Amino acid sequence: MSTATLPDDLLLREHFTELKPPLAPQAAVIEANRCLNCFDAPCTGACPTHIDVPGFIKRIASGNLRGSALRILDANILGASCARACPVEVLCEGACVMHRYNRDPIQIGQLQRFAMDSFRATGEELLTAPRASRNLQVACIGGGPSSLACAAELCRHGASATIIERQPLPGGLNTYGVAEYKLRAADSLREVEMIRRMGVSFRFDSDIDSAETLEELESEFDFIFLGVGLGAVQRMDIPGEDSPGVINALELIASYKTGRIREIKGTVVVVGAGNTAIDAANAARRLGAETVYLLYRRGERDISAFDFEYEHAKQEGVQFLWRRQPHAIRSNERGRLLLETVQVCEVDGALSPILDSHDTIECDFVVPAIGQSPFAQLVRDLRRIEVHSGRIVADPATGQTGNPRYFAGGDCVNGGREVVDAVADGKRSARAILKIAEAAYA
Repeated sequence: MSTATLPDDLLLREHFTELKPPLAPQAAVIEANRCLNCFDAPCTGACPTHIDVPGFIKRIASGNLRGSALRILDANILGASCARACPVEVLCEGACVMHRYNRDPIQIGQLQRFAMDSFRATGEELLTAPRASRNLQVACIGGGPSSLACAAELCRHGASATIIERQPLPGGLNTYGVAEYKLRAADSLREVEMIRRMGVSFRFDSDIDSAETLEELESEFDFIFLGVGLGAVQRMDIPGEDSPGVINALELIASYKTGRIREIKGTVVVVGAGNTAIDAANAARRLGAETVYLLYRRGERDISAFDFEYEHAKQEGVQFLWRRQPHAIRSNERGRLLLETVQVCEVDGALSPILDSHDTIECDFVVPAIGQSPFAQLVRDLRRIEVHSGRIVADPATGQTGNPRYFAGGDCVNGGREVVDAVADGKRSARAILKIAEAAYA
């Protein structure tokens, strides 16, 4: 593993208490016994990795925690992270049949976490086929969930997999980008360590940024999986956005999770209204900002963040400024930022500025969170790999690109969805690679 370390997380724990504390053993058993063990299991169907939800919950109810965890891990190797980071409210729990009876859904995410935490506490390692029992070498570019899932599935079946990561720590957004009150970076790294013990190799601080470096990998590996995620947060394209004090949302989250930012004072303006914008705004509040505005160019009904995330932000004290967009950023004589905004209205689906509606917000930080630009530049020049609207084009059933040696999954393909979607993509690609290799070596 990488020699990079995380800071003492005592301060982080003080600022970022978990939104959902773990269930106590007795509470977990009681909750597990509420499950109706539905034969059609709509919860399983709603999970992109199709975890056998009734199966793992039934095992908790009977005291078989090891069997419960193995049932989860068989479907989702990142079951511990997904239990914390998944929007279960709109996935498995959102599909729970309890809703039909006007009852609270089963706490599937919490029960999944309980089983996974119990398994981790035992220190047990997952069984894999003998390493290199298959003459198959695969490189997984990017250290996030899709690559981790792909590499783990390959090693489970005796192949050799190497994850190549440009950051000093593995885990991708699980480590650097998910809000600490949902998923602690240390928990992400512990999960990666379990995958490393399965036989996955890692290369850190390795930036694969050109066709030439990819071609070098082609000479070393049989297949290459692209799990590179998305690129940098999109620019606002306004004067002054490169001023000191302007920090994009993902950089803000990564900075406090790795100890580069310990506190924030004053006034913060977050630009955007997606889930990442909400996470950044909540983080600023928890790090000490007295006032946090979330500025969005459309109305309350148009936000892309989940409803429960929006409600959480209001509880954290975030204030919302609707139908305004940034116009320019300047600095005053005291070194503070002056964010000039303009009010907008919608005409035939297009946004237009309203005359004489300019306003100025004096603040200490401006945090753009207006989506990420798909990062597919490294394959644009490669023959037979198609990129459409910034996304790598891959077969949805296998993850294979137009180049038969290249597979892809996660955000660089789907444009930015959930951790569990990336896991499903990685596992799907691994199985397709194994099938191709088996046919070739038969």
